[in-house]
Amino acid sequence: MSIEPASEEIREIVARGLAEDIGSGDATTAAVVREPVSASAAIVQKQPGVVFGFEAAAEAFRQTGAEAFDTMVVEGHWRETVPRTVARVFGPAPALLAGERTALNLLGHLSGIATLTARFVRSVEGTGARVLDTRKTTPGLRAIEKRAVASGGGTNHRMGLYDAILIKDNHAAIAGGVGEAVRRARENGGGLEVEVECADLGQVREGVESGADRLLLDNMGPEELRLAVAVARDGTGGGPLLEASGGITLENVADYAATGVDFVSVGALTHSAPNLDLSLDLQAGG
Repeated sequence: MSIEPASEEIREIVARGLAEDIGSGDATTAAVVREPVSASAAIVQKQPGVVFGFEAAAEAFRQTGAEAFDTMVVEGHWRETVPRTVARVFGPAPALLAGERTALNLLGHLSGIATLTARFVRSVEGTGARVLDTRKTTPGLRAIEKRAVASGGGTNHRMGLYDAILIKDNHAAIAGGVGEAVRRARENGGGLEVEVECADLGQVREGVESGADRLLLDNMGPEELRLAVAVARDGTGGGPLLEASGGITLENVADYAATGVDFVSVGALTHSAPNLDLSLDLQAGG
């Protein structure tokens, strides 16, 4: 039996994690486990939520020399009944002990993102609005954190500065106004979607008149958002897509989503999600 290698991206992330944890060697295991011992371990979900990140966890154990990693559940599904064994690992005891922390750190972090996203998605059900992530991610982990958002039912927005155009106040000031900034974006942006940040109703009107594809309605409360939606839609139901951002929490997201916006973007999905509680229970013998 063997564990299939993960994608190159995951292999590199895991290698860095193992290097900072193991360093020159696992001193405790080297001192205590003095003879060859085979072992098995159960990864246990201890909190309700969504598990995501098996590829990264399996790769951690593969790189430390484990022999098999078997998943017991499907990623991306909410589980209320816990504790629950979600995966099992087999191999030499030193391999399992060396990979444990890196595997659980990644699995718990990614599962935490998926779980928080699922809570937000549940909160906006029936409004028609979708929950978006942002670029507020852990450096080096953006791609897998955004996959965790998708696993929790969220929608991925910009991957970076390269795949969409977002015109903020400073861009507009340098260009000479929102209209000119959008014109330049259309001319030089290679066909990318053009979004304009708006902080008040005057800027909403500018954004609509400029012909932007999307308006980012930044730090507006629900009442101001309803007015912004009315201005942008102009009674026709058309106009640019509308994204609410800033100050959105689990407690108020339903109010924001009910204003008629198309999206609510939530940086907390990736920068503030608490880890999902998982543990590894090891037993000698396969």
